[in-house]
Amino acid sequence: MSVIIIGGGIGGLCLAQGLRRAGIDVTVHERDRAPGSRWEGYRIHINPVGARALHACLSDAGWQEFLATAGPGGDFGFLTEQLEQLVVVEESIMYPDGADPAESHYAADRATLRRLLRTGLEDVVQFGAEFVGYEQRPDGTVEATFADGRTAVGDVLVGADGAASRVRRQYLPHVRTVDAGAVSVAHKIWLTDEVRAALPRLGTGMNIVNVDAPCFLFTSAFEPPGGASRPYLLCALVTRPDVLPPDLTELDGDALRAAVDVLVAAWHPQLRRALAESDPESRTAIAFRAAEPGPAWRSTPVTVIGDAIHLMPPIGGLGGNTALRDAHLLSRLLAAVARGDQDTLAAIGEYESDMREYGTAAVRSALAQKEQALSHGAVATAGARTWFRLCAAVPALRRRTFGQSYAGPAAPRPWERELAVTRDP
Repeated sequence: MSVIIIGGGIGGLCLAQGLRRAGIDVTVHERDRAPGSRWEGYRIHINPVGARALHACLSDAGWQEFLATAGPGGDFGFLTEQLEQLVVVEESIMYPDGADPAESHYAADRATLRRLLRTGLEDVVQFGAEFVGYEQRPDGTVEATFADGRTAVGDVLVGADGAASRVRRQYLPHVRTVDAGAVSVAHKIWLTDEVRAALPRLGTGMNIVNVDAPCFLFTSAFEPPGGASRPYLLCALVTRPDVLPPDLTELDGDALRAAVDVLVAAWHPQLRRALAESDPESRTAIAFRAAEPGPAWRSTPVTVIGDAIHLMPPIGGLGGNTALRDAHLLSRLLAAVARGDQDTLAAIGEYESDMREYGTAAVRSALAQKEQALSHGAVATAGARTWFRLCAAVPALRRRTFGQSYAGPAAPRPWERELAVTRDP
Protein backbone atom coordinates (compact mmCIF):
# COMPACT_ATOMS: atom_id res chain seq x y z
CA MET A 1 0.00 0.00 0.00
CA SER A 2 1.27 3.51 -0.79
CA VAL A 3 -0.04 6.90 0.34
CA ILE A 4 0.65 10.33 -1.16
CA ILE A 5 0.31 13.30 1.22
CA ILE A 6 0.04 16.79 -0.23
CA GLY A 7 1.32 19.30 2.32
CA GLY A 8 4.05 19.05 4.93
CA GLY A 9 2.45 20.95 7.75
CA ILE A 10 1.78 19.57 11.22
CA GLY A 11 -1.19 17.41 10.19
CA GLY A 12 0.44 15.96 7.09
CA LEU A 13 3.70 15.16 8.88
CA CYS A 14 1.89 13.57 11.84
CA LEU A 15 -0.02 11.37 9.40
CA ALA A 16 3.22 10.41 7.68
CA GLN A 17 4.74 9.46 11.05
CA GLY A 18 1.74 7.27 11.87
CA LEU A 19 1.81 5.56 8.49
CA ARG A 20 5.57 4.98 8.71
CA ARG A 21 5.08 3.35 12.12
CA ALA A 22 2.55 1.04 10.48
CA GLY A 23 5.02 0.07 7.75
CA ILE A 24 3.10 1.85 4.99
CA ASP A 25 4.94 3.40 2.03
CA VAL A 26 4.29 7.15 2.22
CA THR A 27 5.57 10.29 0.50
CA VAL A 28 4.95 13.90 1.55
CA HIS A 29 4.99 16.58 -1.15
CA GLU A 30 5.59 20.08 0.22
CA ARG A 31 5.66 23.18 -1.97
CA ASP A 32 8.17 25.04 0.29
CA ARG A 33 11.63 25.00 -1.25
CA ALA A 34 13.34 23.87 1.96
CA PRO A 35 12.72 23.51 5.70
CA GLY A 36 12.33 26.91 7.32
CA SER A 37 12.08 28.73 3.96
CA ARG A 38 9.12 30.73 5.27
CA TRP A 39 8.04 32.04 8.65
CA GLU A 40 6.17 29.27 10.47
CA GLY A 41 4.22 31.23 13.06
CA TYR A 42 4.08 31.38 16.83
CA ARG A 43 3.55 28.80 19.45
CA ILE A 44 0.67 26.29 19.17
CA HIS A 45 -1.40 24.99 22.06
CA ILE A 46 -1.41 21.19 22.11
CA ASN A 47 -4.38 19.94 24.14
CA PRO A 48 -4.91 16.31 25.23
CA VAL A 49 -6.45 15.43 21.86
CA GLY A 50 -3.32 16.59 20.06
CA ALA A 51 -1.06 15.02 22.68
CA ARG A 52 -2.75 11.63 22.21
CA ALA A 53 -2.23 11.85 18.47
CA LEU A 54 1.44 12.74 18.79
CA HIS A 55 1.98 10.01 21.38
CA ALA A 56 0.39 7.42 19.08
CA CYS A 57 1.99 8.49 15.79
CA LEU A 58 5.52 9.46 16.84
CA SER A 59 8.29 7.02 17.61
CA ASP A 60 9.28 6.64 21.27
CA ALA A 61 12.26 8.92 20.66
CA GLY A 62 10.08 11.46 18.85
CA TRP A 63 7.56 11.57 21.69
CA GLN A 64 10.33 12.10 24.23
CA GLU A 65 11.76 14.92 22.10
CA PHE A 66 8.34 16.55 22.00
CA LEU A 67 8.14 16.43 25.80
CA ALA A 68 11.66 17.84 26.03
CA THR A 69 11.00 20.81 23.71
CA ALA A 70 7.40 21.78 24.51
CA GLY A 71 6.73 24.27 27.27
CA PRO A 72 4.09 23.92 29.99
CA GLY A 73 0.52 24.77 29.05
CA GLY A 74 -0.13 26.52 32.35
CA ASP A 75 -3.22 27.82 34.11
CA PHE A 76 -5.81 30.00 32.35
CA GLY A 77 -6.51 33.50 33.61
CA PHE A 78 -9.10 36.19 32.91
CA LEU A 79 -8.20 39.84 33.43
CA THR A 80 -9.62 43.27 32.64
CA GLU A 81 -7.86 45.68 30.27
CA GLN A 82 -6.62 47.45 33.44
CA LEU A 83 -4.86 44.19 34.45
CA GLU A 84 -7.25 43.46 37.30
CA GLN A 85 -7.19 39.69 37.78
CA LEU A 86 -10.71 38.24 37.69
CA VAL A 87 -10.05 34.50 38.02
CA VAL A 88 -7.29 31.99 37.35
CA VAL A 89 -8.42 28.47 36.42
CA GLU A 90 -5.99 25.77 37.50
CA GLU A 91 -4.66 23.15 35.07
CA SER A 92 -6.04 20.43 37.35
CA ILE A 93 -9.57 21.71 36.66
CA MET A 94 -9.23 21.97 32.88
CA TYR A 95 -7.13 18.82 32.47
CA PRO A 96 -7.81 16.46 35.36
CA ASP A 97 -5.85 13.60 33.74
CA GLY A 98 -2.78 15.77 33.23
CA ALA A 99 -0.51 13.52 35.30
CA ASP A 100 -0.32 11.31 32.19
CA PRO A 101 1.87 13.15 29.64
CA ALA A 102 -0.41 11.97 26.80
CA GLU A 103 -3.43 13.49 28.59
CA SER A 104 -1.86 16.87 29.37
CA HIS A 105 -1.50 20.11 27.44
CA TYR A 106 1.53 21.99 26.16
CA ALA A 107 2.77 25.15 24.46
CA ALA A 108 4.87 24.09 21.47
CA ASP A 109 6.80 26.27 19.08
CA ARG A 110 5.42 25.61 15.57
CA ALA A 111 8.79 25.57 13.84
CA THR A 112 10.24 23.24 16.47
CA LEU A 113 7.24 20.91 16.28
CA ARG A 114 7.38 20.79 12.49
CA ARG A 115 11.11 19.98 12.62
CA LEU A 116 10.45 17.23 15.16
CA LEU A 117 7.70 15.76 12.96
CA ARG A 118 10.09 15.66 9.99
CA THR A 119 12.67 13.68 11.95
CA GLY A 120 12.99 10.19 10.49
CA LEU A 121 11.11 11.23 7.34
CA GLU A 122 14.11 12.61 5.44
CA ASP A 123 13.53 10.06 2.66
CA VAL A 124 9.79 10.74 2.67
CA VAL A 125 9.41 14.54 2.42
CA GLN A 126 9.96 16.06 -1.02
CA PHE A 127 10.35 19.85 -1.05
CA GLY A 128 9.64 22.18 -3.94
CA ALA A 129 6.68 20.03 -4.98
CA GLU A 130 3.81 22.37 -5.87
CA PHE A 131 0.67 20.27 -6.35
CA VAL A 132 -1.34 21.01 -9.49
CA GLY A 133 -4.00 18.30 -9.62
CA TYR A 134 -4.74 14.59 -9.56
CA GLU A 135 -6.35 11.93 -11.71
CA GLN A 136 -7.92 8.65 -10.69
CA ARG A 137 -6.53 5.89 -12.90
CA PRO A 138 -8.47 2.88 -14.24
CA ASP A 139 -6.64 0.51 -11.88
CA GLY A 140 -7.98 2.43 -8.83
CA THR A 141 -4.75 4.27 -8.02
CA VAL A 142 -4.37 8.05 -7.94
CA GLU A 143 -1.79 10.03 -9.92
CA ALA A 144 -0.73 13.45 -8.61
CA THR A 145 0.86 16.05 -10.87
CA PHE A 146 3.22 18.82 -9.77
CA ALA A 147 4.15 22.17 -11.29
CA ASP A 148 7.62 21.05 -12.34
CA GLY A 149 6.23 18.12 -14.30
CA ARG A 150 6.83 15.44 -11.71
CA THR A 151 4.12 12.90 -11.00
CA ALA A 152 3.48 10.44 -8.18
CA VAL A 153 1.17 7.42 -8.07
CA GLY A 154 -0.33 5.92 -4.92
CA ASP A 155 -3.27 3.92 -3.61
CA VAL A 156 -4.50 6.89 -1.55
CA LEU A 157 -3.98 10.65 -1.90
CA VAL A 158 -4.45 12.87 1.17
CA GLY A 159 -4.82 16.63 0.95
CA ALA A 160 -3.13 18.22 3.96
CA ASP A 161 -2.52 21.45 2.07
CA GLY A 162 -4.26 23.93 4.31
CA ALA A 163 -6.96 26.55 3.99
CA ALA A 164 -6.46 27.14 0.25
CA SER A 165 -6.30 23.40 -0.44
CA ARG A 166 -6.06 22.55 -4.12
CA VAL A 167 -6.92 18.95 -3.30
CA ARG A 168 -10.19 20.03 -1.69
CA ARG A 169 -11.06 22.32 -4.58
CA GLN A 170 -10.81 19.42 -7.01
CA TYR A 171 -12.21 16.70 -4.75
CA LEU A 172 -14.97 18.66 -2.98
CA PRO A 173 -15.71 21.81 -5.01
CA HIS A 174 -18.96 22.27 -3.09
CA VAL A 175 -17.15 22.79 0.24
CA ARG A 176 -16.67 26.52 0.77
CA THR A 177 -14.94 28.70 3.33
CA VAL A 178 -16.51 32.00 4.40
CA ASP A 179 -15.52 35.14 6.27
CA ALA A 180 -15.75 34.38 9.99
CA GLY A 181 -16.36 37.99 10.98
CA ALA A 182 -13.16 38.57 12.95
CA VAL A 183 -9.57 39.68 12.42
CA SER A 184 -6.52 39.31 14.60
CA VAL A 185 -3.21 41.10 15.06
CA ALA A 186 -0.60 38.86 16.65
CA HIS A 187 2.41 40.12 18.59
CA LYS A 188 5.52 38.46 19.96
CA ILE A 189 6.75 40.09 23.18
CA TRP A 190 10.10 38.85 24.46
CA LEU A 191 9.77 37.79 28.10
CA THR A 192 12.48 39.93 29.63
CA ASP A 193 12.74 40.59 33.36
CA GLU A 194 11.21 44.02 32.74
CA VAL A 195 8.19 42.56 30.94
CA ARG A 196 7.69 39.89 33.63
CA ALA A 197 7.71 42.59 36.32
CA ALA A 198 5.28 44.80 34.39
CA LEU A 199 2.87 41.99 33.42
CA PRO A 200 3.23 39.35 36.16
CA ARG A 201 0.07 37.37 35.38
CA LEU A 202 0.44 37.61 31.60
CA GLY A 203 3.97 36.23 31.87
CA THR A 204 2.65 32.79 32.74
CA GLY A 205 0.15 30.33 31.28
CA MET A 206 -2.67 31.48 29.02
CA ASN A 207 -4.97 34.44 29.56
CA ILE A 208 -7.90 36.38 28.14
CA VAL A 209 -8.10 40.13 28.63
CA ASN A 210 -11.83 40.80 28.88
CA VAL A 211 -12.85 44.20 27.46
CA ASP A 212 -16.10 46.17 27.27
CA ALA A 213 -15.65 46.50 23.51
CA PRO A 214 -15.94 44.22 20.47
CA CYS A 215 -12.46 42.82 21.01
CA PHE A 216 -10.36 40.72 23.37
CA LEU A 217 -6.70 39.90 23.87
CA PHE A 218 -5.46 36.31 24.13
CA THR A 219 -2.00 35.76 25.59
CA SER A 220 0.16 32.69 26.04
CA ALA A 221 3.63 32.46 27.54
CA PHE A 222 6.04 30.15 25.73
CA GLU A 223 8.72 28.91 28.11
CA PRO A 224 10.87 26.28 26.36
CA PRO A 225 12.36 23.86 28.86
CA GLY A 226 16.08 24.04 29.49
CA GLY A 227 16.42 27.42 27.79
CA ALA A 228 16.35 25.75 24.36
CA SER A 229 15.16 29.03 22.83
CA ARG A 230 14.22 32.52 23.92
CA PRO A 231 10.96 32.72 25.93
CA TYR A 232 8.25 34.99 24.60
CA LEU A 233 4.67 36.05 25.13
CA LEU A 234 2.24 35.56 22.26
CA CYS A 235 -0.49 38.21 22.23
CA ALA A 236 -3.36 37.99 19.75
CA LEU A 237 -5.74 40.93 19.65
CA VAL A 238 -9.01 39.72 18.11
CA THR A 239 -11.74 42.10 17.01
CA ARG A 240 -14.45 42.77 14.45
CA PRO A 241 -13.12 43.79 11.02
CA ASP A 242 -14.91 47.16 11.04
CA VAL A 243 -12.92 48.59 13.96
CA LEU A 244 -9.54 48.32 12.23
CA PRO A 245 -8.36 49.52 8.79
CA PRO A 246 -9.90 47.59 5.87
CA ASP A 247 -6.45 46.82 4.44
CA LEU A 248 -5.26 45.41 7.80
CA THR A 249 -3.71 42.22 6.39
CA GLU A 250 -1.57 44.28 4.00
CA LEU A 251 -0.05 46.58 6.64
CA ASP A 252 3.55 46.28 7.80
CA GLY A 253 4.61 45.91 11.42
CA ASP A 254 4.81 49.65 12.16
CA ALA A 255 1.40 50.35 10.63
CA LEU A 256 -0.11 47.48 12.62
CA ARG A 257 1.38 48.90 15.80
CA ALA A 258 -0.24 52.28 15.11
CA ALA A 259 -3.63 50.70 14.34
CA VAL A 260 -3.58 48.61 17.50
CA ASP A 261 -2.41 51.51 19.66
CA VAL A 262 -5.56 53.47 18.79
CA LEU A 263 -7.76 50.51 19.73
CA VAL A 264 -6.08 49.97 23.12
CA ALA A 265 -5.65 53.65 23.99
CA ALA A 266 -7.66 53.31 27.25
CA TRP A 267 -5.93 50.10 28.41
CA HIS A 268 -3.40 49.82 31.23
CA PRO A 269 -0.27 51.75 30.18
CA GLN A 270 2.06 48.82 30.87
CA LEU A 271 0.03 46.51 28.64
CA ARG A 272 -0.27 49.17 25.95
CA ARG A 273 3.50 49.74 26.08
CA ALA A 274 4.29 46.02 25.82
CA LEU A 275 2.13 45.70 22.69
CA ALA A 276 3.71 48.79 21.14
CA GLU A 277 7.22 47.46 21.81
CA SER A 278 6.57 43.93 20.52
CA ASP A 279 8.88 42.47 17.90
CA PRO A 280 7.90 44.43 14.74
CA GLU A 281 9.07 41.68 12.37
CA SER A 282 6.73 39.16 14.00
CA ARG A 283 3.68 41.43 14.12
CA THR A 284 1.10 39.98 11.71
CA ALA A 285 -2.58 40.31 10.87
CA ILE A 286 -5.01 37.69 9.63
CA ALA A 287 -8.67 37.66 8.67
CA PHE A 288 -10.42 34.60 10.08
CA ARG A 289 -12.33 32.25 7.79
CA ALA A 290 -14.36 29.12 8.52
CA ALA A 291 -15.58 26.10 6.59
CA GLU A 292 -19.29 25.96 5.92
CA PRO A 293 -21.01 22.71 6.91
CA GLY A 294 -22.06 20.66 3.90
CA PRO A 295 -23.64 17.35 2.97
CA ALA A 296 -21.78 14.05 3.09
CA TRP A 297 -20.01 12.89 -0.05
CA ARG A 298 -19.16 9.58 -1.66
CA SER A 299 -15.72 8.39 -0.56
CA THR A 300 -12.93 7.79 -3.06
CA PRO A 301 -9.19 7.03 -2.71
CA VAL A 302 -8.76 10.80 -2.19
CA THR A 303 -9.41 12.46 1.15
CA VAL A 304 -8.49 15.58 3.15
CA ILE A 305 -7.38 16.47 6.68
CA GLY A 306 -6.95 19.57 8.83
CA ASP A 307 -7.61 23.08 7.54
CA ALA A 308 -8.10 21.64 4.06
CA ILE A 309 -11.56 20.46 5.16
CA HIS A 310 -12.56 22.00 8.51
CA LEU A 311 -10.97 25.45 8.58
CA MET A 312 -11.90 27.37 11.73
CA PRO A 313 -10.86 30.54 13.57
CA PRO A 314 -7.88 29.86 15.87
CA ILE A 315 -9.99 30.58 18.94
CA GLY A 316 -9.96 27.90 21.62
CA GLY A 317 -6.93 26.22 20.05
CA LEU A 318 -9.01 23.61 18.22
CA GLY A 319 -7.71 23.83 14.65
CA GLY A 320 -4.26 22.28 14.99
CA ASN A 321 -5.43 19.69 17.49
CA THR A 322 -8.29 18.63 15.23
CA ALA A 323 -5.79 18.21 12.37
CA LEU A 324 -3.67 15.98 14.61
CA ARG A 325 -6.78 14.01 15.50
CA ASP A 326 -7.47 13.54 11.77
CA ALA A 327 -3.95 12.22 11.26
CA HIS A 328 -4.28 9.85 14.20
CA LEU A 329 -7.61 8.44 13.02
CA LEU A 330 -6.67 8.12 9.35
CA SER A 331 -3.33 6.47 10.09
CA ARG A 332 -5.07 3.86 12.24
CA LEU A 333 -7.66 3.06 9.57
CA LEU A 334 -5.16 2.91 6.70
CA ALA A 335 -2.99 0.62 8.83
CA ALA A 336 -5.98 -1.74 9.03
CA VAL A 337 -6.20 -1.64 5.23
CA ALA A 338 -2.50 -2.46 4.92
CA ARG A 339 -2.99 -5.47 7.22
CA GLY A 340 -5.87 -6.68 5.06
CA ASP A 341 -8.43 -6.10 7.81
CA GLN A 342 -10.43 -3.46 5.93
CA ASP A 343 -11.21 -2.26 2.41
CA THR A 344 -9.65 1.04 1.34
CA LEU A 345 -12.89 2.84 0.49
CA ALA A 346 -14.57 1.53 3.64
CA ALA A 347 -11.68 2.83 5.76
CA ILE A 348 -11.74 6.26 4.11
CA GLY A 349 -15.52 6.35 4.43
CA GLU A 350 -15.27 5.61 8.15
CA TYR A 351 -12.63 8.30 8.57
CA GLU A 352 -14.65 10.90 6.67
CA SER A 353 -17.84 10.10 8.56
CA ASP A 354 -16.18 10.51 11.95
CA MET A 355 -14.14 13.53 10.81
CA ARG A 356 -17.23 15.34 9.55
CA GLU A 357 -18.88 14.85 12.93
CA TYR A 358 -16.10 16.08 15.20
CA GLY A 359 -14.68 18.54 12.64
CA THR A 360 -18.02 20.28 12.18
CA ALA A 361 -18.45 20.39 15.97
CA ALA A 362 -15.00 21.96 16.36
CA VAL A 363 -15.76 24.66 13.75
CA ARG A 364 -19.07 25.37 15.46
CA SER A 365 -17.36 25.59 18.85
CA ALA A 366 -14.65 27.97 17.58
CA LEU A 367 -17.27 30.24 16.02
CA ALA A 368 -19.37 30.19 19.20
CA GLN A 369 -16.34 31.12 21.31
CA LYS A 370 -15.60 33.94 18.88
CA GLU A 371 -19.14 35.30 19.17
CA GLN A 372 -19.10 35.06 22.95
CA ALA A 373 -15.69 36.72 23.27
CA LEU A 374 -16.62 39.59 20.94
CA SER A 375 -19.97 40.30 22.58
CA HIS A 376 -19.84 43.54 24.51
CA GLY A 377 -21.90 46.15 26.28
CA ALA A 378 -21.92 47.40 29.85
CA VAL A 379 -24.44 44.84 31.09
CA ALA A 380 -22.78 41.84 29.39
CA THR A 381 -19.31 42.87 30.53
CA ALA A 382 -20.40 43.50 34.11
CA GLY A 383 -22.21 40.16 34.21
CA ALA A 384 -19.21 38.24 32.89
CA ARG A 385 -16.81 39.91 35.30
CA THR A 386 -19.12 39.28 38.25
CA TRP A 387 -19.30 35.61 37.32
CA PHE A 388 -15.50 35.36 36.99
CA ARG A 389 -15.07 36.92 40.43
CA LEU A 390 -17.57 34.46 41.91
CA CYS A 391 -15.64 31.59 40.31
CA ALA A 392 -12.45 32.93 41.84
CA ALA A 393 -14.06 33.00 45.29
CA VAL A 394 -15.88 29.63 45.09
CA PRO A 395 -13.69 26.67 43.98
CA ALA A 396 -16.71 24.40 43.40
CA LEU A 397 -18.23 26.95 41.02
CA ARG A 398 -14.88 27.32 39.27
CA ARG A 399 -14.65 23.56 38.75
CA ARG A 400 -18.23 23.37 37.49
CA THR A 401 -17.78 26.29 35.09
CA PHE A 402 -14.40 25.39 33.61
CA GLY A 403 -14.03 21.65 34.16
CA GLN A 404 -13.30 19.74 30.92
CA SER A 405 -13.92 22.96 28.99
CA TYR A 406 -11.45 22.03 26.28
CA ALA A 407 -12.54 18.43 25.73
CA GLY A 408 -15.91 19.06 24.04
CA PRO A 409 -15.82 18.75 20.26
CA ALA A 410 -12.41 17.10 20.22
CA ALA A 411 -13.07 14.49 22.90
CA PRO A 412 -11.69 11.07 21.92
CA ARG A 413 -13.58 7.94 21.07
CA PRO A 414 -12.76 4.94 23.28
CA TRP A 415 -10.32 3.41 20.80
CA GLU A 416 -8.37 6.68 20.60
CA ARG A 417 -7.79 6.74 24.34
CA GLU A 418 -6.70 3.09 24.22
CA LEU A 419 -4.43 3.72 21.24
CA ALA A 420 -2.66 6.55 23.01
CA VAL A 421 -1.74 4.10 25.75
CA THR A 422 -0.88 1.00 23.73
CA ARG A 423 0.84 2.87 20.85
CA ASP A 424 -0.18 0.07 18.53
CA PRO A 425 -1.26 1.58 15.20
